[in-house]
Amino acid sequence: MNTPLQGRCTLVGAGPGDPELLTLKAVKAIASATVLLVDDLVNDAVLEHASPTARIVHVGKRGGCKSTPQAFIDKLMITAVQEGEHVVRLKGGDPFIFGRGGEEVEHLRQAGIDVTVVNGITSGLAGMSSLGAPLTHREHAHGVVFVTGHAKPGDNGTDWAQLATTARQAKLTLVIYMGVSSLDHISQGLLQGLPAHTPVAIVQHASLPTQREALTTLDQLVDTVQHEGLQSPSVIVVGDVVRGARAWQQAEPHAAAQRTA
Repeated sequence: MNTPLQGRCTLVGAGPGDPELLTLKAVKAIASATVLLVDDLVNDAVLEHASPTARIVHVGKRGGCKSTPQAFIDKLMITAVQEGEHVVRLKGGDPFIFGRGGEEVEHLRQAGIDVTVVNGITSGLAGMSSLGAPLTHREHAHGVVFVTGHAKPGDNGTDWAQLATTARQAKLTLVIYMGVSSLDHISQGLLQGLPAHTPVAIVQHASLPTQREALTTLDQLVDTVQHEGLQSPSVIVVGDVVRGARAWQQAEPHAAAQRTA
């Protein structure tokens, strides 16, 4: 009697883009996969760690673009595991930070499949680190909130005015993902609870050679993004920690000199 093949599934965070930011555990999981389901934002260089015999399936998921239906991806994973494959679901950033990892784990568990999750560095952290600034700081930020700027259909989304008030009162950094397309609405809401001069950083393609960034203030956010031509995928970081960015610190003495001249 033949023993059924034992398939398994691993959700792996591929990080923000730079393949050198992969964890050792992620590299081992990718190398051992027989099937890889790869999101659109995963750097192709990450796939160099895959076995030559692995089947690689690109399942694009990017806001504002044509995407592979989530139900189809769930079905692919379940079917492949049931066929005895080691499925690695490879996601940009971290699977559990706006990567639908929670939804996929739920579907897999409902099918009786145990899931291993390998975390990855999320773009909000990588983007600020590239600017030499933290997300938390004992004097400037007691915590950080990761929030999406893209609500699913039928959802009213975040109450930005309320969030801004909470952030000001509790000294929180806001890290906004998928917010470029709704930037005008977001900034108007945030200005109801945060000062106009609140520092903001926008980082596009965090950690990649193509990274672009801009530093501005909340009242100038929309104009800055339009002027600089920044687009998705970008993260927007709002809060006093942005003053720790190298470019901001370099600009401060010059600005102070102009004010006193």
